[in-house]
Amino acid sequence: MAKMQANQMRAGMVIEFEGQRYTILKQHLMIPGKGAAVIQVEMRNIKTGAKKDQRWRTSDTVERLMTEDKEYTYSYTDGDNLVLMDPETYEQIQVPAALLGDRLPFLTDNMTVNVRLIEGEPVSIDLPETVVLEVVEADPVVKGQTAASSYKPAVLSNGVRTMVPPFITAGEKIVVRTENGEYVERAKG
Repeated sequence: MAKMQANQMRAGMVIEFEGQRYTILKQHLMIPGKGAAVIQVEMRNIKTGAKKDQRWRTSDTVERLMTEDKEYTYSYTDGDNLVLMDPETYEQIQVPAALLGDRLPFLTDNMTVNVRLIEGEPVSIDLPETVVLEVVEADPVVKGQTAASSYKPAVLSNGVRTMVPPFITAGEKIVVRTENGEYVERAKG
């Protein structure tokens, strides 16, 4: 941990405040008509996900935690943990699957994931922006439905339901966003 002045906080930094760890989302300097300038900071509690607004005087000090982003390869799931391998040293680490939340179904074998470590402890996992999955079920197109009209429901090979264009059929591979399962395009090749 390192102390820094409140006015040095930037988005993406992680601080410890009142015994909790927070990621800084945004900050701006407010200069009132009278008195000292203050820093207005919007931050998210890493454990609970709750957002909090906090003000500091520019001269206040805060505890900055050192973060490190490291790429790992997903190996397998062991109970409530994901087993990840360091591609350089082949060492394995276990991280709670809960860090992925709703994005867990998009994790695929040997996928490269980015793990953010704070003081050596994993606190978040980022998946690639998109993943290719197979459509295992797609509703047939209703006759008379225009091509421009809305998407139809489909089920992906990971069990996630999504909406796809009318021309997509079961057995096709499509590109979806890992953030929300949204259809992007037909997979190439």
